[in-house]
Amino acid sequence: MSIIKKQDFIDSVADALQYISYYHPLDFVQALEKAYLKEQSQAAKDAIAQILINSRMAAEGHRPLCQDTGIVTCFVKIGMQVQWESDMTVQEMVDEGVRRAYNNPDNPLRASIVSDPAGRRINTKDNAPAVVHIDMVAGNEVEVAIAAKGGGSENKSKMVMLNPSDDIVEWVLKTLPTMGAGWCPPGMLGIGIGGTAEKAAVLAKESLMDPVDIHELIERGAETTEEKLRLEIFEKANKLGIGAQGLGGLTTVVDIKIKSAPTHAASKPVVMIPNCAATRHVHFHLDGSGPAELTPPKLEDWPEVTWEVGENVRRVNLDTVTRADIADWKMGETVLLSGKLLTGRDAAHKRIQEMLNNGEKLPVDFKDRFIYYVGPVDAIGNEAVGPAGPTTSTRMDKFTDMMLEQAGLMGMVGKAERGPATVDSIQKHKAVYLMAVGGAAYLVAKAVKKARVLAFEDLGMEAIYEFEVEDMPVTVAVDSEGNNAHVAGPAIWKARIEELDAKMKV
Repeated sequence: MSIIKKQDFIDSVADALQYISYYHPLDFVQALEKAYLKEQSQAAKDAIAQILINSRMAAEGHRPLCQDTGIVTCFVKIGMQVQWESDMTVQEMVDEGVRRAYNNPDNPLRASIVSDPAGRRINTKDNAPAVVHIDMVAGNEVEVAIAAKGGGSENKSKMVMLNPSDDIVEWVLKTLPTMGAGWCPPGMLGIGIGGTAEKAAVLAKESLMDPVDIHELIERGAETTEEKLRLEIFEKANKLGIGAQGLGGLTTVVDIKIKSAPTHAASKPVVMIPNCAATRHVHFHLDGSGPAELTPPKLEDWPEVTWEVGENVRRVNLDTVTRADIADWKMGETVLLSGKLLTGRDAAHKRIQEMLNNGEKLPVDFKDRFIYYVGPVDAIGNEAVGPAGPTTSTRMDKFTDMMLEQAGLMGMVGKAERGPATVDSIQKHKAVYLMAVGGAAYLVAKAVKKARVLAFEDLGMEAIYEFEVEDMPVTVAVDSEGNNAHVAGPAIWKARIEELDAKMKV
């Protein structure tokens, strides 16, 4: 019998969450390196390069890989011979570990959890509670698999109740393109099959805790139904041409994970959950001998990847840029932004809408300005701002016409695609939408030289800031004529992949 002490468990959870905030799993880094070396799309290759550089910087600086430090999911398998020395439940101990990790002054993590989700949505300030799954298993140890899952990828989860005769691969290939790029590909897809609706979802989430091993599976060959599905989906998903950040390319997924369970004869529940480019998870065991020891990876295990902007890069001064200037910008161009950049996301946009509807004067003049959709991590030391990567732009789509027409905004910076109506609005108002790389938050933050809150300070990370940036790299995703990189890029690369396949068969 093992006796697990409360403090050992709490400390292990807190240490694990700090660890995964800045260390990618090395198997994922190695998979990204393979994708980088293989990639032929320059836009996708540049995006993967930024993700890999950001990964190394986060590991070196012990700062978050992504500004969205996630909702914590914890799978706890408790041996039947384990005894607890604790006056707290497992849920309470996990939550205490979360609080300590997210409020760590040396590396504060962003608190993103809100209570009363159907109502006032009040931030809990400490990222608790976590989502905890508990299983009783044989043995005298406690096994913990813990992850921090960002909202951008979690929001792209899909669920379907298929008929028993329906094709799972067909559903995946039909569904994946509808998920857009808000989940920050390239990443992994976790697929749960069977059980009931909620069981399939848990299976999908748990599958994402496994290491990247698709290339080993390709080499040895599939033996089980699940392995055959993994290989088929991996091959066909990458032929869709979605590519890194949805810009078009050879690699959309670096692995496919599948777990299944027996189900009702009339049912075939399937859940698909993506893991983004900021994949964060770790496993540890407790046997009563003390807290878990997590061995840091060696920095030399990261690939030596550099990223240089091309000769045709456009340098822009945000303080002097005009609408006539942005009319010359073309879809797919790399732009380096310098000057004053406003920020704002969901809560700020909602409040702006309420003020405009009430005829109130806005606290910030948005006319002919650019806004960055971001919720940064708190700064430490001499940082102007903590990791500050883009959030998913589609959540701001319903406010875009208002911001362009009533507030006078000229440009937006965010992550992933915009909806068709938003693209039409951008074209109508001769504005532009620029895309920063999701999964490169610490790298982006290095371009921010000063930051101050201008309005809505009570919203915390969702307040309106003014950043002073220097050479912040972005891509023109939608130009003032409505040309859309997230439509053109994948279409071009899907066709090119089909051409490459046809040549190989000749």
